[in-house]
Amino acid sequence: MTSIAETVRDLYKSCNIGPDHSSSDYFALIQKLVAKRKIEGEVWQKYIDQVYQLVLTEIVANGGQPRDVVNFGTSGWRGTLGKDLFVRSVSFVTTAIVQMYQVLDKQQELVPFLGVSSLREAQDKGCVVGFDNRFGGEVLAAAVIDVLVKAGFTVHYAGESTTGVLSAALLELGAAFSINLTPSHNPLQYGGFKYNAADAGPAASELTDRITANARTIIADDSIPLETSSVTLVVPSERTDIRPFDSLQCWKSLVRRNVSRHGLDLDAIMLAFAIKNDFCVAIDSVHGASRLHIAPLFEGNGGERLIHLRANADVTFNGIAPEPSSVNMEQVGETLRARPERFKLGAIIDPDGDRIRFTDGTVEISMNQFGAMAYHFLHEIKGKRGMVAKTVATSNLANALAKAFHEEVFEPRVGFKEFKPVIGQALVCFEESDGISVVGHTPEKDAYIGLLLAIDMVLTLNVNLGEYLQRIEAEYGAYYPDRGGLPVSAKGEALKLILQGLQKFQAGEYVRVGENEQRIAEVIDIDGRKMIFDDGSWIMIRPSGTEPKVRYYVESRTASGTGNLVLAARAMLHEIGLL
Repeated sequence: MTSIAETVRDLYKSCNIGPDHSSSDYFALIQKLVAKRKIEGEVWQKYIDQVYQLVLTEIVANGGQPRDVVNFGTSGWRGTLGKDLFVRSVSFVTTAIVQMYQVLDKQQELVPFLGVSSLREAQDKGCVVGFDNRFGGEVLAAAVIDVLVKAGFTVHYAGESTTGVLSAALLELGAAFSINLTPSHNPLQYGGFKYNAADAGPAASELTDRITANARTIIADDSIPLETSSVTLVVPSERTDIRPFDSLQCWKSLVRRNVSRHGLDLDAIMLAFAIKNDFCVAIDSVHGASRLHIAPLFEGNGGERLIHLRANADVTFNGIAPEPSSVNMEQVGETLRARPERFKLGAIIDPDGDRIRFTDGTVEISMNQFGAMAYHFLHEIKGKRGMVAKTVATSNLANALAKAFHEEVFEPRVGFKEFKPVIGQALVCFEESDGISVVGHTPEKDAYIGLLLAIDMVLTLNVNLGEYLQRIEAEYGAYYPDRGGLPVSAKGEALKLILQGLQKFQAGEYVRVGENEQRIAEVIDIDGRKMIFDDGSWIMIRPSGTEPKVRYYVESRTASGTGNLVLAARAMLHEIGLL
């Protein structure tokens, strides 16, 4: 019988673990050990911890360059911990941001994008620094802080927090910018780096392009000395030259201050939940940063009617991809179905708290539907007036509502930063990948404001979310969206070249969808390629901005038609040679 020690040795060998960090695949080994832990229990945890110590050594000691070039996509820079994101590389990227402010006095064209007019103003207002639950977050934050303090910037230190909360803190503190170490919903091996300017939203391309260029130059020249020893010795909690603060209190303050704009009265909603004994809420934090906020967000209300799932710390996410998805929602659904209450609300939140998906135990509601429901709720129930903003890959249910309300629709390419032109005008901004914000809140997607909306819907209307969706669909029509992603080996320009093959699918061409030939009535190419058929159904294909994947999005006007559109999208990809 093979002993555990022998199995571990074999696993180390299969993942090429050795003295050379660059060739050691630590996360492949961690994933194998997590699989063992799932079956055989906590006896495997100490071996997982041992491998993470090797990852930590690589994060601190890696003196080379990132394996992949630094690139800020739709939501920051992401890569493998230890291989792409480590103390040295994160310090260089932070230096690239500092350099952008150091030229501000002479390059005033940056002022509208940065939201500050001088280096001194930026230094005085300072930077909000935080991280999600990922391994090494505090060490990487220490690297960021070390660079900022040496460059004369005030540092507001949040510690572990969520993206939406840090965005709110940036606004409430009046800081110049924020740095959040998170790869959002990506799998366990990823680290990430998000930068927001003074408006607290995802940075404009004019800034991220400059940061990318600065960082690549610094890394290529290797001309800036870096002492990593001070980073490992002085963790943020031990520094006296930074300003720790409670980021969730900042979030609450922002919501309360702007209640007249969005109509979401935090204190009244939580009090109403506390006394509504036939209403339960189940929230799955998937071990992410929201696990720290759920109890204080509800301020002790609800008792056993507030059920918090996967609320323990686990940087491995127990081996799953920690994203809001139908598979990951199963535990929330099962929990709600076992509850006796008449009204039930379930939600799953990704690790950095900028994505959320809902269920009432019977009906799963993605942001495609919920964003439209939020718009209906604010416009028709709360009496607010204004447009709706949604990405081009999102369901057209919101379009139908806006048409009925005689309001405008703002429909940009994928990426929350694309909503910048209508922040403060659109009642709701949402995207297909489960991100949402509302008027009077942050220009960053925020799971908590979505959660507050959902609770208010149930309390105000006295219905479950599925019933509310049925009412809306009965009046404005039903839409059936779906989306997926396929891993690809090609990337960058090579991937773009292959995807150009989709140009053969022009307006007027026919595509086989199920048993029928569908005619393409319109093509929208502001982001990938969206092909709209005569019956209003559509297929959209685009490269992911955060992972080595091609993403497809579909929407049918019938429940049975969605699967055929998914198959048609895959057939298109096969036809152009990508699969």
